Amino acid sequence: MKIFGLAGWSGSGKTTLIVKLIPLIIGKGLTVSTIKHAHHAFDIDSPGKDSFEHRQSGAREVLISSANRWALMHELPEEGEPPLSELIKRMSTVDLLLVEGFKWEPHPKIEVYRSSLGKPLLQPDDKNIIAVACDEMLNNIKVPQLQLSSEIEIAEFILTTLQIPTRVP
Repeated sequence: MKIFGLAGWSGSGKTTLIVKLIPLIIGKGLTVSTIKHAHHAFDIDSPGKDSFEHRQSGAREVLISSANRWALMHELPEEGEPPLSELIKRMSTVDLLLVEGFKWEPHPKIEVYRSSLGKPLLQPDDKNIIAVACDEMLNNIKVPQLQLSSEIEIAEFILTTLQIPTRVP
């Protein structure tokens, strides 16, 4: 399974880009899954739902299943956040696993950058950032720059970099 990431500051457009890349890559006959990092507590269920009540009652894991999907929620009261490598082990094998966030993990990634956010580039401090997708050309960048609005170019960059052969031309 090949792994590639999109990193950047909050509000840079990582999610917007990833949701445009997924159908482009699937359109090449490839299978894609994602892992997204959240910087805060989150719930995938809501108060009043049985799965929420199970967790609130103290269940360590809750698996909810239907004819359309299943989800496993695992509470981390003592362990703390698991490293990306552990999370990847829990994923089913696909052609490409896209990782959103996990800025400082050692996998190849594109930095999604918008100068209007007023944040510094991550790229100079992270040798795993192999390109920057930005909304305007930047000076003094030592890695390829990709136009943020060109999802096709970005998808091709990822597939070419990882040497993933497509199944559909």
